[in-house]
Amino acid sequence: MPQRPQRGDPVWIWVLHGWEGLSWALLALVVLITVVGDTPADRKTGILALTAVLALCYTLVRIRPGARVRGPYAYLCLLVAVLGGLSYLGDGYGVFYTVMLTQFIVFADSPRGAILFTGLGALGITIGGSLREGGQADAFLGNTLSSLGVWAVAVVMALLTPRALAQRDERAALRAELKSTQRELAEAYQRQGAAEERERLAREIHDTLAQGFASIIVLAEAARSQLSVDVHRSGRQLQSIEQTARENLAEARVLVGAAPSSGVAPGSVSATLRRTLDRFTEDTGLDVTADLADIACDQPTRIALLRCTQESLANVRKHASATTVGVVLAHGPGAVELEITDDGRGFVVEDSHGFGLDGMRKRLAEFGGGLTVTSSLGDGTRILATIPLALDGQE
Repeated sequence: MPQRPQRGDPVWIWVLHGWEGLSWALLALVVLITVVGDTPADRKTGILALTAVLALCYTLVRIRPGARVRGPYAYLCLLVAVLGGLSYLGDGYGVFYTVMLTQFIVFADSPRGAILFTGLGALGITIGGSLREGGQADAFLGNTLSSLGVWAVAVVMALLTPRALAQRDERAALRAELKSTQRELAEAYQRQGAAEERERLAREIHDTLAQGFASIIVLAEAARSQLSVDVHRSGRQLQSIEQTARENLAEARVLVGAAPSSGVAPGSVSATLRRTLDRFTEDTGLDVTADLADIACDQPTRIALLRCTQESLANVRKHASATTVGVVLAHGPGAVELEITDDGRGFVVEDSHGFGLDGMRKRLAEFGGGLTVTSSLGDGTRILATIPLALDGQE
């Protein structure tokens, strides 16, 4: 049995179901007229009983899903019998065959079933009307011709309905597919967002907390080894450990959302890098030369340059075995350029798959910038980070 029409269904489906509702309204009106009219009591009782039984069975079929396998056909059989009985009990009641015609179409699940039951309905009112008129041949012929005319209309309706239902089902399938696609896209975006957030957190942890902890370990080892030799230097190293731990704590609070800022003190990019280089010199004792231009840039760009500097210096400390480090911050053509070089042992760039360099590339790519790494065994390393700036170079 077809479902109730939904938004977007063909007009023919709405017409069928609207006609079905109208048929009950007309039937109720005629029954009301019968009750208040001068119809004989025995006929009045029969008409009321037939319509009451029909309405009850219609309601049961509509509201009980378990009855929808055989229920509609049982209801159609009952409808044929009731129409024949009404035609017999009341003059002109055969018109209800036309009024209830859509119910044959709606409840039958195939054109063949609709044509069959509408034909039985036409036969029912023909026999009922003929019996009410005494079973005369002329009356039977007249009733048959009028019933055949209505049945012909029913056949056309039965043939048109499957096309409308197929169109309705196609649209319903398209709507369901669209909803499914939208749901899958939303889930994909959610997964992508979660993956990007995990990657961002991993990069931030590597560039801040992990580097800080590595620095603490190196400083602690140095302080312990020199504690009995150079107490003053060990004291400075312990102070650096304390400061680094505090900075790591601040970064951790930023990462978990307990602090509103980036964890980087405000100021110019050159001043920010200068503080980092001074700490590096103090902690490692390496010779650092710096040429830092006073370049105005926004806070995200300044943080990106700082993270690249921290990662590069951490790699120098852990891997390079260098004696000198050079840092140059300059304003290139439409971009800020950060160059970090060392005279360490170098490495084969193609063989490097560390998280640090990859993290720097991705961080710079978020700003439309890039990273160039030049190195070879025994020849030191050159890191060049570029980030495009606004034409006026301002925030």
